[in-house]
Amino acid sequence: MSQGSLIERRIMPVLIERMRESPVVALQGARSVGKSTVLRLIADHHQVGVIDLDNETQRALAEASATDVVEGQPPVCIDEYQRVPAVLQAIKAQLNQRHENGRYLLTGSSSFWALPRGTQSLTGRLHLLEIMPLTQGEIDAVHEDFLVVAMSDPDRLRTGRTTGTSRSEYAERICRGGLPLAIAASGRARDRFFRSYVGAELARDVLDLANIRQVNVLPLLLDRLAGQSAQLLNVAKAGAAVGLEQRTADNYVRLLEALFLVRKLPAWGRTLRARAAKAPKLHLVDSGLAAHLMGINAQKLERRDAAALVEFGHLLETFVVGELLKQASWHDDIDHVGHWRTSDGAEVDLVIETFDGDVVAFEVKAHQEAGGRDASGLRILRDSLGEQFRAGFILNTGPVAYRLEDRIHVCPIDRLWHPSSAWT
Repeated sequence: MSQGSLIERRIMPVLIERMRESPVVALQGARSVGKSTVLRLIADHHQVGVIDLDNETQRALAEASATDVVEGQPPVCIDEYQRVPAVLQAIKAQLNQRHENGRYLLTGSSSFWALPRGTQSLTGRLHLLEIMPLTQGEIDAVHEDFLVVAMSDPDRLRTGRTTGTSRSEYAERICRGGLPLAIAASGRARDRFFRSYVGAELARDVLDLANIRQVNVLPLLLDRLAGQSAQLLNVAKAGAAVGLEQRTADNYVRLLEALFLVRKLPAWGRTLRARAAKAPKLHLVDSGLAAHLMGINAQKLERRDAAALVEFGHLLETFVVGELLKQASWHDDIDHVGHWRTSDGAEVDLVIETFDGDVVAFEVKAHQEAGGRDASGLRILRDSLGEQFRAGFILNTGPVAYRLEDRIHVCPIDRLWHPSSAWT
């Protein structure tokens, strides 16, 4: 499939494979992550059209007769299917007559599970696949494989050349993020994009899911949540700051999560329940969006004052966790992801567990030097899990990768987007 000058998305082979296995595949993700582009590439390859339900004319046709819309040469490609949930019932009726894998490819900017209960009739026939913002490797046109190596051969990550990414470059990458339209813009144009993104578009998408009276409060709530990125989620605090009661704030946060704007990283520790805390950590879907909402640009992040150092640390963690979760989305052997925190304060920023029970864990540090104190959470997790603990990594802004102690390594953050072939 030729993609010309378009960015090659690593999710594409996964999507094609899922279409071979399931009659309906729904590609979900936040607005402007590239769902429509991927859908049109698939449609062009199969020489079929795209039914765009963001288009008023096509949406009116679907609302008048969803059955007519879903009939056609497979794969029937429907963009933003959540705008007319009746198409799901029509698809079910078609599959009752003829079950055929790869028959429907849908995209949606809201979670399938957030749609009205009556529209969820395709359970068991539909495969959900999340597409996230661009990775740094996709942006740089390199085939990054950090997570694969971390899970399969972690010792390779402590060998090879040193790296030289500066603090200013990390700041630029954080504030740029991975939303294609934001990457294509800069300066005030990027700010205008983000303002629109959390303004009119957010209001429209929320109304597809719920009839709420205070739509104008959602951008304000998102602002407050951005300030909690990479921290334990405190819904009551964020809600109170914008005048929402706890129950309403909980519902609104769930809406923002359903729109893939925020991610609750769950507490991990199914085998360590006695000590593991249960509160989720919050991350915005995109570090560039988070920085914009916090009123931070790359120049502010480069400062060395106390406030800038704290902000840099939180945004760097959201950036790194996002990159790792994107790489995790391409692989079938990952069972659980989460953060780990004990009641007495030991913590690890990201834990990834395979179906075999192996664990790799990551701690993000904004400084260049790493020592024994930085590994305290990883060390406790390693000793608790024993052989189940495959490897732990302190990902920092330093230039050198090395082994700190048994199964715990220090590694530059920029190896996330440098392919392993470039390390030696």
